[in-house]
Amino acid sequence: MANENSKILTAEQEEKLRQPIDDHVGKIQKEIDGLRADGTEKVVALQNRIDGLKRDRSISKEEKEAEIAKCKAELEKAKAVEAKNKDRISKLIADAESYLKEHFDKDYYQPVLASCQVEKVAAKERYQKRLKDLEKEHQEILSKLTDHQEIKDEKYVYKNRLSNAKIELEKDLQQIKDRRHAAYNHKFHLIDLLRLSKFTFLESRAQKWENYKYTFNRRAFLLQNGLYIAIIIIFIALCIITPIVKNTPLLTYNNVLNILQQASPRMFLALGVAALILLAGTDLSIGRMVGMGMTAATIIMHQGINTGGVFGHIFDFTGMSVVGRVILALVVCIVLCTFFTTIAGFFTAKFKMHPFISTMANMLVIFGLVTYATKGVSFGAIEPTIPNMIIPKVNGFPTIILWAVAAIAIVWFIWNKTTFGKNLYAVGGNPEAAAVSGISVFAVTVGAFVMAGILYGFGSWLECIRMVGSGSAAYGQGWEMDAIAACVVGGVSFTGGIGKISGVVVGVFIFTALTYSLTILGIDTNLQFVFSGIIILVAVTLDCLKYVQKK
Repeated sequence: MANENSKILTAEQEEKLRQPIDDHVGKIQKEIDGLRADGTEKVVALQNRIDGLKRDRSISKEEKEAEIAKCKAELEKAKAVEAKNKDRISKLIADAESYLKEHFDKDYYQPVLASCQVEKVAAKERYQKRLKDLEKEHQEILSKLTDHQEIKDEKYVYKNRLSNAKIELEKDLQQIKDRRHAAYNHKFHLIDLLRLSKFTFLESRAQKWENYKYTFNRRAFLLQNGLYIAIIIIFIALCIITPIVKNTPLLTYNNVLNILQQASPRMFLALGVAALILLAGTDLSIGRMVGMGMTAATIIMHQGINTGGVFGHIFDFTGMSVVGRVILALVVCIVLCTFFTTIAGFFTAKFKMHPFISTMANMLVIFGLVTYATKGVSFGAIEPTIPNMIIPKVNGFPTIILWAVAAIAIVWFIWNKTTFGKNLYAVGGNPEAAAVSGISVFAVTVGAFVMAGILYGFGSWLECIRMVGSGSAAYGQGWEMDAIAACVVGGVSFTGGIGKISGVVVGVFIFTALTYSLTILGIDTNLQFVFSGIIILVAVTLDCLKYVQKK
């Protein structure tokens, strides 16, 4: 043990190891600072001064122009000094970095790392010894007690002592971890001063990886990624089982394209409802919106005169051009879906009605109207030329995927780069605070529902083209659960204000891939609902645990 302790560096010993490095690099840094004083530093100061003068409204235009002209003249001189000293500074930086490369790890960091490893072992050994001493002491005390209450009290005290010992161990390990982290980062601190915070790509990645390891927490990691890990394991298991059971590989190029193709229309639906979940809401009418959009699109793009009617009227759009019918079908899908989502959004925003109620009412109204109007019949196929026109396959690649990619890019831009997107997060996180800060909660809520309606309309139109028609009121049943589940699995929190587009995309792919895999394996559709239900339950449970942990 004495030999082990001799390998542990004291703070003074560690400082002594670092001193030659700090002295050598510090001497170079001092010379660099002297060269930068009338060059780079003055350039930065003068540029800031000019920017400040341009924004300053307390002085006249003539005074401002005169002062800026004076600063610019000085700036030119400072730039000349900077250019003159540039080569000398570069050489000094190279000398300092060469010295760091040769001496930092060998003379300082590696000894500190070795010391920390020994110190960690010693801390764990002390902890184990402490546990044994506590156990021995506890047993000795128990042997002298006869009263039931006293025995119970001693067990409680013993449990607290064990907890305190563990806390002490964690404290010691954290101190060791802090020491190693500080030693590792000291090199980058020196480089930061030398290069004025300019790091190479590899240096930036090294720092990020170090910070990730330093802040890594197993419990937080499992809460954040546990579900994804479990799904990946399940998918790997399916990839192994499917060739054995069905004599066909699951993970093939064609299967991947099929999954992406099926996921594309659903992506529009998930992106639409994601904004509503971001507002701590939901939408139960998505499936019925799809059925309504599919029916309307099929009627307009139908091959020949429609065989079924709407409220007894038979539509005939054969007089229009194919392109005109495609555009009209898209417009009608968007208008119908947006009309109903706007109604739900109005009641939600105006009367503080929970979206569960307003969208459930929408679901019932839409299904009732469409079923009554069409008598629940399917409207057959659309013009066979339309799919090849809108979503052709190029060398076997389904271009419907590009529509989904475009939707992802647009919605990402809205969420992350517009005022509406920022307001969406603000209202979802705390509507009262958002209202106080001047954000119209009503406008943001209705806007989110309108955006959802547009996306539902696009999604149902694309699904109609992908399926070559076959629109009916019953189509899309249960799709709302898939869209909501994809968002939840992707990390869009029902607590509001938390979520990313990347998470929604991952969630859609996970559910589509899982459903596709189970179908190939021959798992009954009803059992697939069981899998989906379990995944949703686990996802929401993890989300709730994360929320409780933050509280």
